[in-house]
Amino acid sequence: MPTTTAPAADPRNLALAHYAARAVLERVLARHGLTFQQQVALRVAVTAGTPPTRDELVAQVHGSLKADPAEIGATLDELLAGGLLAADGDRLRPTEEGRERFAAAGAEGAPVSARVWGGIPAEDLAAAGRVLALVTERANAELAALSA
Repeated sequence: MPTTTAPAADPRNLALAHYAARAVLERVLARHGLTFQQQVALRVAVTAGTPPTRDELVAQVHGSLKADPAEIGATLDELLAGGLLAADGDRLRPTEEGRERFAAAGAEGAPVSARVWGGIPAEDLAAAGRVLALVTERANAELAALSA
């Protein structure tokens, strides 16, 4: 009877997990007319206590995705043109359509996420969470050093 050993966490395994999960999410989002970056921007706008300014929204999405701020600005323009965000003075707020589309995509994605994450023991999730937090911290430090 063959035995299997779990692979050690490494950059390749992390990337494979990320891209597999993202591909699933992008398919769900596409059914709702959203791109991944649009969904991230909408999440920030929908969950903000106070509607953010354009610069605040760009900064928060950049902090999450590390994407080019000009690219993020173009994404905000798409959301504005599509009626999912609206300018309210110098602030951007989600429209009712933006909130509904964000919620619908989340509702469709939730059972998929549950199937992907379900059944993983809590202690494994805690260990993975610690490792991923440390990798994120170190990668952010390296990115800051490269950007200096």
